[in-house]
Amino acid sequence: MTIHRLSVYTRCLLQLEEDGVKTISSQEMADRFNLNSAQVRKDLAYFGEFGVRGIGYYVAGLKAELQRILGLDRQWPVVLIGFGNLGSALFHYKGFGRQGFRIAAIVDDDPGKVAREVESVPVVASRDLAREVRARGIQIAIVAVPADAAQPVTDQLVGAGIRAILNFAPARLKVPREVRLQNVDLSIELETLSFYLAQGSR
Repeated sequence: MTIHRLSVYTRCLLQLEEDGVKTISSQEMADRFNLNSAQVRKDLAYFGEFGVRGIGYYVAGLKAELQRILGLDRQWPVVLIGFGNLGSALFHYKGFGRQGFRIAAIVDDDPGKVAREVESVPVVASRDLAREVRARGIQIAIVAVPADAAQPVTDQLVGAGIRAILNFAPARLKVPREVRLQNVDLSIELETLSFYLAQGSR
């Protein structure tokens, strides 16, 4: 949860920088972005002393430090598996690029999509996955395939040397201990909301 909050703070600092704000206190940051000032101070103190007494935090400096902690001080090439409706939407999401994640290859076995480029990014068949991963130094994958294809694709990714997977497929995947897996199931998030709505109407 602390790492998740650091990501939130980074976005807040990016906004402050765009607005021309040079320094900010934890209380001002909390008030502006609906955060908890004590939590902000606690989270930041866990990683070091970033504040200056009487001034607060230097926005540009703190942003750079948090980006370094989160590994965002470099560009990460990513392979996108599946170029259907969801995969296409993820590919065109500009937020990835702003945070240092660049989709370097797309994998899809649809003959109508393979062997072409989308905005200069090659679309390759799954048989070429390992070659693309090695050639482009890719360590992160996004899985956006149907549930029944998700585990075989994941096994292939692990075999190709992928170390981190963001899974959008509605399936529970098995990966080795050394591979980091994050699941994003949009249906579960909606079901959580519907639970609270249903409880409130009873």
